[in-house]
Amino acid sequence: MTSKSVSTALTLYRSRTLTLEQAATAGGCSTTQLEESARAFAPSAGTTPADD
Repeated sequence: MTSKSVSTALTLYRSRTLTLEQAATAGGCSTTQLEESARAFAPSAGTTPADD
């Protein structure tokens, strides 16, 4: 499991190209690990882009 493979798997899962199980297999990790990675890299609900 590399960060690049997990990142790619998350992208494919979020775009609904793969199911969670398929994305975990592609990323070389378990579904639990992929879910934890997704939570870790999810945008915070309270953050907004800075005004320029």
